[in-house]
Amino acid sequence: MHPSLSSQTALWAATYRSDHQILEQGLIFKDPFARRLIGLADTDPPSADHDRPPNRRMRLFMAARSRFAEDRLAEAFERGVRQLVLLGAGLDTFSLRNPMAMGGLRVFEVDHPATQAWKRERLGAAGLAPSSGTNFVAVDFERDDVLANLSDGGFNPEAPSFFIWLGVVPYLVRATVTATLAAIARLPRPEIVLDYTEPFEAADTDTRAFLAEHAETVRAFGEPWITFFGTDEIASTLHGLGFDAITDFRAAAAVAHYLNRPPPAGRTGGGHALHARVTR
Repeated sequence: MHPSLSSQTALWAATYRSDHQILEQGLIFKDPFARRLIGLADTDPPSADHDRPPNRRMRLFMAARSRFAEDRLAEAFERGVRQLVLLGAGLDTFSLRNPMAMGGLRVFEVDHPATQAWKRERLGAAGLAPSSGTNFVAVDFERDDVLANLSDGGFNPEAPSFFIWLGVVPYLVRATVTATLAAIARLPRPEIVLDYTEPFEAADTDTRAFLAEHAETVRAFGEPWITFFGTDEIASTLHGLGFDAITDFRAAAAVAHYLNRPPPAGRTGGGHALHARVTR
């Protein structure tokens, strides 16, 4: 990603979430602000190539990973968590929908300065305002100390927190991913939902072709996939950092779960949505 440009993959992901509201009527994930934030009306048609199988597959996973993250957040809120950190928030709309605002949930939107400035412009253009308790914190993951910037922005490092880190890990170098997870793990009773992608060679033939197409798309945006994790590898990494409760959903299984149907047989590799907690 160019340091002075906003993230094109953030717009890409938001478009998938927006299309899901029209094409599947938000069956997996309801987001009433998705279309307005990218400048569309509810009557505008979905993306021109929406009916291609790879695009439907990615669209459903985008919806499922957001639903998975917010379901786990709701559980954490019931356990007393009152701080949410959206790492690489992009055009996420939770701060517009926050059903826990009245219960005291504070939201910290963390993103690259250029992308965050672009999002705030989009909010203004759409006439949208985040819920009370929303804080914007500019961070370059590859250069800045995430927790230091968060603390400067009002985050309380002594209180339990929930982190959502979607659509970011593959674009960072491995050392940055590990360092960020290590910093989070040192906080009191932290929780995180993130997504990651397995190496291509772990995937079945169909999934490998699907991944190759999407990898080429993001590379063309100037935001190539850099870091991949095997399922055992990321579990070992998280356990080594102190996370002791991990739930990992393969993309196809996550989608099938929310559509209340069996996962497809023979599907291996690809994207994953993962929830990890430090309970000790």
